[in-house]
Amino acid sequence: MEKTEKIAVELLGTGTSQGVPVVACDCEVCQSTDPKDQRLRSALFVELNGLKLVIDAGPDFRQQMLRIGLRKLDAILLTHEHTDHLFGLDDIRAFNWVQKHPTDIYAEKRVQTAIKRVFDYVFEKNKYPGIPQMNLHLVENKPFNIGPVEILPVRGFHHKLPVFGYRIGKMAYLTDINHLPEEEIAKLQNLDVLIVNALRIEKHISHFNLEEALALIEQVKPRKAYLTHISHLMGLHSKIEKLLPENVFLAYDGLKLSIEND
Repeated sequence: MEKTEKIAVELLGTGTSQGVPVVACDCEVCQSTDPKDQRLRSALFVELNGLKLVIDAGPDFRQQMLRIGLRKLDAILLTHEHTDHLFGLDDIRAFNWVQKHPTDIYAEKRVQTAIKRVFDYVFEKNKYPGIPQMNLHLVENKPFNIGPVEILPVRGFHHKLPVFGYRIGKMAYLTDINHLPEEEIAKLQNLDVLIVNALRIEKHISHFNLEEALALIEQVKPRKAYLTHISHLMGLHSKIEKLLPENVFLAYDGLKLSIEND
């Protein structure tokens, strides 16, 4: 990819499947008044060369799009089919109406099958007026382009479930991962920014905990790293960030980054 404008990134959500605060929880994180402790479900906005992409569309998708005031959406990349990454797709209807065409959705075959199951009304022969319009595009574990922008999938595992992270230029985004094969870790060399999930302090069956995320960061050595998909069990943002290496930060909703693209 030729060197062009910088990659603009915004963390749309940095929370887990429950978000933060968690319903009915009275822990100090869920009761915190610090906006950085209030987390929607994890998603990312990326803009490059005029192309506007979103990675994952969970239940907070509508709220996230309203918050950033997005008027144009070129494509959605999906990491996997779990509810907190998929269930906002019905709200692409607004973009369909404004842009006068279906929304391009990029996902691997298994995830496409889940989309067709969850949103079966989208794919019926006799369609109800006003339903979402989607063009499904197959993602395999090899580079592909959306317009002028090259996307490199990174295969990870969410316990036993295969998921995709994505590298765009010198930025990579990994969520819901607790294992990466060595050949996939090799794709994360020479990054300016790595955004990676870190669920909590204690070990978890299907997500990196803080120690494991920091170990990956130390292995691939990005210039900066940001932790996302954070549970209320991680602790207060203000306390945890003081414990991190100087080039590692606890991400928060609304965080904006500008990344060199070369």
